[in-house]
Amino acid sequence: MTSVDLAPLPLPDGVRSRQVNISTGLNVHLLEAGHGTASAAKPLVLLLHGFPELAYSWRHQLVALAQAGFHVVAPDLRGCGRTTGSDDRYDGDWRASGLLHMVDDTLALVQALGHSHVHALVGHDFGSPVSAWCALTRQDVFRSVVLMSAPFGGPPDAATAIQIYAHLTREVEALKQLDPARLHYHWYYAGPQANDDMWHAPQGLHDFMRAYYHVKSADWAPNKPHNLKSWTAQELALLPHYYVMPLHQTMAQAVAEFMPDAAAVAACQWLTEKDLTVYSQEYTRRGYQGGLQWYRCGTDSEHFTALSKFSGKAINVPSAFIGGAADWGVLQTPGAFEKMQGQGCTDLRICEWIPGAGHWVQQEQSEAVNRCLLRFLAQL
Repeated sequence: MTSVDLAPLPLPDGVRSRQVNISTGLNVHLLEAGHGTASAAKPLVLLLHGFPELAYSWRHQLVALAQAGFHVVAPDLRGCGRTTGSDDRYDGDWRASGLLHMVDDTLALVQALGHSHVHALVGHDFGSPVSAWCALTRQDVFRSVVLMSAPFGGPPDAATAIQIYAHLTREVEALKQLDPARLHYHWYYAGPQANDDMWHAPQGLHDFMRAYYHVKSADWAPNKPHNLKSWTAQELALLPHYYVMPLHQTMAQAVAEFMPDAAAVAACQWLTEKDLTVYSQEYTRRGYQGGLQWYRCGTDSEHFTALSKFSGKAINVPSAFIGGAADWGVLQTPGAFEKMQGQGCTDLRICEWIPGAGHWVQQEQSEAVNRCLLRFLAQL
């Protein structure tokens, strides 16, 4: 099925959907605002989504930034939504979803859009490390960067990369020996069963995604994040079950008990049933494996070692960080948030926690995020 055959998305006025072929072999689906005959002359703002999200997660930012005079583009990333050309098979070319390859995808998209550089690159969740590596490796193209929900502490240290990776995986394995036994979600997502578990969730994919979005949001009252002391099994086990799962549960099972009731669903204005249906229909059609390839790379020793070749480098372009005050995701990697401030990002101009937001910060508190983005852009 081609994108032409798919139902149109419920987009805000002023936002269009289109496909763009890029040189890395993808046919990229993107949402775009501030377009027109003079769009190439406007500063480009590029918005990169996370998992399990889509370009649609930026629906509130596209219009606001376009009204401020920017050409704003949000693509479906490799393996997601209506972007085609990737190998989504579990045993396929999953290494093509590594961070440095995702940088290549982003560079190719900028070129295909007719721009020579990006005024501001904004990334949320997995889109945050992609944005960070873009800014670190190609600051000539990516002139500023905003990271959301996932802080960047810098590349792995080359001298100790093998030992660091061994420590990370050893403590993940140690989770299985706890009572009760636990499993880190990155390693679960990297396994062969994760796609089928969620794609064919017993409660149905739509209800799975409702529970998943709910439990990682500020709507779930127990989300009260705090610093973890270290990357050890005992400390990681303090994370909620959507990050460090019961060992013998699937992700669909781990979040099922947190499914909001009908009244809570009806009251959820940041993710209406109409909005959630966009996600659930796209993932029902395609499955999750395209996005899960990202996690396979993230838990792979060769990928980790490749990133350590940039040891000692930092993001030197103007940067900002935005996180939800109720988001455990910001603190799930001990020390990363602290390292970002000066070591990972040498010109961090804004570091803001948004009240009333969990992990899905740009959707949960869109107006506050828009104000923060416009304040950062005004400084450039």
